Amino acid sequence: MHEINCPHCKKAFKIDEAGYANILKQVHDEEFHNQVHEKLELADQDKKNALEHQRTKITADLEKEATAHLRVVEIERDKLQSQLTGVESDKRNASLIADAELTKEVQAVTAAKDLEIQDLNAKLKSSGLEQQLAVSDAVNSIQMECNDLKGDLKQIQHDKQLSETALADQHESQLKDRDDQIERLRDFKTKMSTKMVGESLELHCENAFNALRAGAFPRAVFDKDNDVRSGSKGDYIFRDLADDGTENVSIMFEMKNESAETASKKKNEDFFKELDKDRNEKGCEYAILVSLLEADSELYNIGIVDVSHIYEKMYVVRPQFFIPIITLLRNASQNALKYKTELAVVREQHSDISTFEDELDEFRTGFARNYKLASDKFKTAITEIDKTIDHLQKTKDALLGSENNLRLANNKAHDLTVKKLTKRNPTMAEKFAELDNLQARDS
Repeated sequence: MHEINCPHCKKAFKIDEAGYANILKQVHDEEFHNQVHEKLELADQDKKNALEHQRTKITADLEKEATAHLRVVEIERDKLQSQLTGVESDKRNASLIADAELTKEVQAVTAAKDLEIQDLNAKLKSSGLEQQLAVSDAVNSIQMECNDLKGDLKQIQHDKQLSETALADQHESQLKDRDDQIERLRDFKTKMSTKMVGESLELHCENAFNALRAGAFPRAVFDKDNDVRSGSKGDYIFRDLADDGTENVSIMFEMKNESAETASKKKNEDFFKELDKDRNEKGCEYAILVSLLEADSELYNIGIVDVSHIYEKMYVVRPQFFIPIITLLRNASQNALKYKTELAVVREQHSDISTFEDELDEFRTGFARNYKLASDKFKTAITEIDKTIDHLQKTKDALLGSENNLRLANNKAHDLTVKKLTKRNPTMAEKFAELDNLQARDS
């Protein structure tokens, strides 16, 4: 038997070994529940921290990659511009040099031919008719050679001009391509948005997932949500499974897009409530809105936006972050898998929780019934004790009254003297006076 103090009435009562063992088991199981709850909270917190870390890292990496790519393209454009400037300068210099050399050659040939013509004219004056004809033929031949040289010079200049034009067009085309690429990167960096050309947003996301399904998500399920029993449905449901078939993570997806000509513009937050409802009805852990709405919003153009302050475990992402958010959540859930495994081992080492709760309720009911019976008996015993105490108190008061009367009688006996006895009694006073005189004579 063990003695236990009641925390309510502070009374001590005894309990047998079975009841005492049940109480100890109750305390132990409560500690076990507390430990399990603490581990679950730690696992959830670790998952949130890992998720936030992965989201920040992916955003920073994408920003860094875009900046680096933009910088490389700008450097290439500057190099091409510098090369084009150098080529144009070289062309100008070469053209000037070639023109000067050709001019010098033509001038030299012309001067030489002029000298020959002058010599021939001089000889013509001193020679006969035959010599004059020969000189005339020579002059004509020289003039024809000069004309041919001038034609060759014009052809060379024309070919050079065509080559310069083709080279300038080629460099201009390369510069235009680089400028277009820079503009695309700048638009990606500022808006972080993907324009769906020739396909819907849902088809884009499905194609992006299917392209990586075999390698990155071999045990994942990504299908359209066709269950409309509750009156509404999402667009897609993603579920990733572990090797043993345990579900790592589940995500409800909703895709929203609208054309630039739409008169009434929707906002992302207009779809949060319905998405959260679909997530809860389909038993998904996370809810993600893949959206091209509010294209000019600096908040949503970040890429991945956590809106769990409005609805638990909900995110809004741009289409280019569709695959990264799945990877991020899947990896975070895998990191928390070891905590789930430890929890499963702990649960296997103890009795089934439902049976335990039934036994605990049964013990509480039995204990409460026994406690009530014991409490009633205690009250009856206490009432009887109170009556006995009241009776004993009356007896005590009577005894104390008798003691007081005896004390008064004793005091009166001690106060009794001869003088008090003879006072107001002449006979006794006379007898005592004679006795005193007799004693005086004898002495």
